[in-house]
Amino acid sequence: MDKEILIALLSLLGTIIGAGGGVIISNKLINYRLDQIEKKLDKNTDTQDEIKERLVKVEESSKSAHHRLDDIVDQLKIHERRT
Repeated sequence: MDKEILIALLSLLGTIIGAGGGVIISNKLINYRLDQIEKKLDKNTDTQDEIKERLVKVEESSKSAHHRLDDIVDQLKIHERRT
């Protein structure tokens, strides 16, 4: 009977160690993957900020180009009236 209790206790100890080790390893893997996702997210945030800045510049340039075109059209109309 003492052998059976010893075997049962050793089995319990092995189960606890195995389960605990699995939880610890799994937790480390999850933390690693979360860190990788955070790095990608930071990179994407930087890229989005750059795209926003470029879009603002393009909009400003487009607005300026439209004003210049309007001025050219006005000048052409004035020139056509004179001739």
